[in-house]
Amino acid sequence: MRCGAGIDARMVDELAINIDPIQAGGRLTADAMKAVIAYGDGYSVCDNCRKPNRLDYITKPPIAEFHKDLASWLNMDSARVVPGARRGFQAVAHTYVKKGDPVLLTSLSHYTEFLAIEEAGGTACEIPAGDRHIVTADAAAATIEEVKKQHGRAPALAFIDHVDYQYGNVHDVQVIAQVAHQYDIPVLYNGAYTVGIMPVDGKNLGVDFVVGSGHKSMAAPAPSGVLAATAERAKEVFRTTAITGDKTGRQFGIKEPEMMGCTLMGVTLVGMMASFPHVQERVKHFDRELENAGIVAGALRSITGTTILSEFPRKHTLTRVDTTASFDTVAQTHKKRGFFLSTALNEKGVTGIIPGATRVWKYNTYGMTNAQAQYVVQVFVDIAQENGLKTG
Repeated sequence: MRCGAGIDARMVDELAINIDPIQAGGRLTADAMKAVIAYGDGYSVCDNCRKPNRLDYITKPPIAEFHKDLASWLNMDSARVVPGARRGFQAVAHTYVKKGDPVLLTSLSHYTEFLAIEEAGGTACEIPAGDRHIVTADAAAATIEEVKKQHGRAPALAFIDHVDYQYGNVHDVQVIAQVAHQYDIPVLYNGAYTVGIMPVDGKNLGVDFVVGSGHKSMAAPAPSGVLAATAERAKEVFRTTAITGDKTGRQFGIKEPEMMGCTLMGVTLVGMMASFPHVQERVKHFDRELENAGIVAGALRSITGTTILSEFPRKHTLTRVDTTASFDTVAQTHKKRGFFLSTALNEKGVTGIIPGATRVWKYNTYGMTNAQAQYVVQVFVDIAQENGLKTG
């Protein structure tokens, strides 16, 4: 099947159980798929845009109401949709970080957080993760003190991941935020792997900003995301334009510089909106997701030589595993070398593992049914046994 212009139709999730670590939470709902067709044109949401000509004021489709619902759902005061979590990082960094400012993040932070700091002219100061790949409040406090000694001032901003992308470990954002606020440091909560996956309450966590990824965790088309703020911080990051043309005297109403006016148009926004009721419901059942994550992780641990590098028992569905002493030993003599594992998985209807990876790799069980989790377990065990590895 072709989409035209030599583009093959993508049927990954239709034909297999997809455990790709970054795709599991972004699979579109049926309603979002309808939205893709109905609102695929670039400016389709602008049909009924009226003064003051800003995205979050449009009432048909109900975009204005959606912005209010997003903020309420995250227990924050204001929210904007943005082209991916990284644009949320960028907007906040550009608001608070000046050239040479130290900015706090962690040794497990995503590269886009570093780039947001770099673009603003800041200096990245990492909180080191501990032996179990967990970032603690004590480590945060120690790092802030180091930064003060080195730079003569506290960090201008802190980026803290609730669940990191490397191990899928859960970090105590609430306590870390308390420490940061003792130094008057605004805290950005990176919820790229939590907003839309599990319940997130920004004010209970005590953070100033909540950033989420639509295409990673909210069953939305890419690129999409959300940036939510407290009332105090919203006035700063969602400030309106003050610029005036020197020849024409033109002004631009209530456009927001950090949002570059409007952000998501067409399919990305309406797709996110269409999936939102489903996302609101699914976060209430994260316990089921953890059960399936535990089932698969437990089975992998039963394969002799396999180690789960993420915290165990699992607290999230994204998991990092080391199979250097198991599947990689098979790869050393297998005719397909390291590609034997992904090939064997694909043949049995499981996809998403990086081709050639048999040492350290990640997977994500989010969205599986219990029956699918049990099937994935059997597939891994069968592949291990078929290649002479011990299980049990």
